[in-house]
Amino acid sequence: MSSIKLKNFIRPHLREIETFSPAEPPELQASKAGITEEEIVRLNANENPYGFSPKVAEAVANVPYNIYPDPFQRKVRAALSEFTGVPAERIIAGAGSDEIIDLIFRLVIEPGDKIIDSEPTFGMYSFDARVNGAETVFVQRDENFDVDVDAVKGAIDERAKIIFLCSPNNPTGNVATPEQIEGLVETGLLVVIDEAYWEFSGSTAASMVEDHDNLIVLRTMSKWAGIAGLRIGYGIMSPTLVNHIIDIKQPYNVTTASEAALMATLADAEYLDGNRDLIVSERERLIDLLNGIPGVKPWPSGGNYVLCEFQPGRAEEIFEKMAMRGIFLRKFSSKRLRDFFRISVGTPSDTDAVVAALQEFV
Repeated sequence: MSSIKLKNFIRPHLREIETFSPAEPPELQASKAGITEEEIVRLNANENPYGFSPKVAEAVANVPYNIYPDPFQRKVRAALSEFTGVPAERIIAGAGSDEIIDLIFRLVIEPGDKIIDSEPTFGMYSFDARVNGAETVFVQRDENFDVDVDAVKGAIDERAKIIFLCSPNNPTGNVATPEQIEGLVETGLLVVIDEAYWEFSGSTAASMVEDHDNLIVLRTMSKWAGIAGLRIGYGIMSPTLVNHIIDIKQPYNVTTASEAALMATLADAEYLDGNRDLIVSERERLIDLLNGIPGVKPWPSGGNYVLCEFQPGRAEEIFEKMAMRGIFLRKFSSKRLRDFFRISVGTPSDTDAVVAALQEFV
């Protein structure tokens, strides 16, 4: 047996890193509940219950997979430019917006730098900070889960490099106002607004990027477009940052399949907007029904999900009973959210199943 200690090759801060907690795959959920995959109610990953445009399957079926994609993403960036109204030189695409988050870290962060994160929020920012040897300064959101701009400003020191803000915030659903974003941009730090769910709120900071070189807006095709499995997202930012990211990214990070799916998606935006409207309507119906269950408090949301608060000490028990029923939701390790879990908005039948189970278990 080899005497080489492989652990010695691994960078010290990565040897026992706290990992990101992703959603379990459907087959594992079905196995836990003792049912088939078709029977589970999967509402733990904020996936689009209506799926993708019918045009995507045809487009992906006719891709020349033996040819490498364009490393400069010319067709992709031009299509996104036409779709968003943002110049192509301000757009960069990636394997989901998660990849662009990682690329921003690799471009900007040195070991020992800090990022500022308003929690509770999406765990990817602090995860990428750990991977890149940065420290995350957690600033608590206020009693309504709104970003506390003054507290963020108070957390800044000479080692702080990036402020992350998710809007609508995952999992609380809060939408940042232009005034809040302006307040963060005024700090002079790099400000990253993650707009993964913006289509469900209609609120975006994209128009502010042209006036602020330190502002980045991230978007994804996973939620509105329903192509989470194909991994494509994009960032809107200064052309200078775009060019530097092109210099350091993997050359072929947007696959030919993802490119074809994106083109088909953008050509069928009206269809997807119709699905978006169904999701928003179902979100409001879900909130109304949850409000009618004693012991359940649904929070307002600008996303395709609803954060629910329960009486102290009940959330874990209810969550487990729901899972045994085949209804999978999202719980959190955060101390502040110990009495909460998040419900992704599904179809009307999904909503009915969730509400019926909660009426039984709460």
